[in-house]
Amino acid sequence: MADVMLKTKGVEAVDKALHILSLFTTETPKLSLGEISQRSGYVKSTALRLLISLQNAGLVMATPDKCYAVGAQAFRLGHLYQRTLRLEQIVRPVLRALVLRTGESGSFFRREGNMRVCLFREDSSQVLREHVPEGEAVGLDKGAPGHALTAFADVDGSRRATREELARLPIVSLGERGPDIAGIAAPVFGAGQGLVGAVTLSGPRTRFTQQTIEEMKPLVLEAAGELTRALAGSFYD
Repeated sequence: MADVMLKTKGVEAVDKALHILSLFTTETPKLSLGEISQRSGYVKSTALRLLISLQNAGLVMATPDKCYAVGAQAFRLGHLYQRTLRLEQIVRPVLRALVLRTGESGSFFRREGNMRVCLFREDSSQVLREHVPEGEAVGLDKGAPGHALTAFADVDGSRRATREELARLPIVSLGERGPDIAGIAAPVFGAGQGLVGAVTLSGPRTRFTQQTIEEMKPLVLEAAGELTRALAGSFYD
């Protein structure tokens, strides 16, 4: 019984340490002890002990200016996670083709809890572009891929989509994640896996006119269908 409770609740100290690790983002790649204490809600002494454990594990490193940043071990685990999914050789060619055909940036997001993580990214060659680096975690509540991942979370992808489902796709988002950002996304499914992720086109809102959106919509759906079929899903058949 104790083992079951442990699995359900987790280990408090580990949960706290992982919470500290989640504070590091591309916007805040480096944090002082005071900032970590304030953002985590832990007193400095507790935060420091947790940081020492994370540092000993290579997940966090101390910087010369007495701050903290993500350590090399986090990169290794992230790279291992990405490779374990075995999606890269399937997804990247589709993203590259999508970028070449549209001139906008292509991404593939996967849901992790209440966040969406950018697993793969192919940037537009245009100087003005929207950019989300691989490994970046973004909230599900804003942006086309977030809506795609939540709206189709209960669809297993092993059957053909209904007319109503297809009528909702692809999902378009204008100015949600930022006033100058636009995106178009569609879910990707795999046999026995359900919802695998979402393929997305994104860029400056000024280039996402009604005409270009209508031109890009079928291309995003085509990419989502190609990826789904490659993963033996049947949603777009």
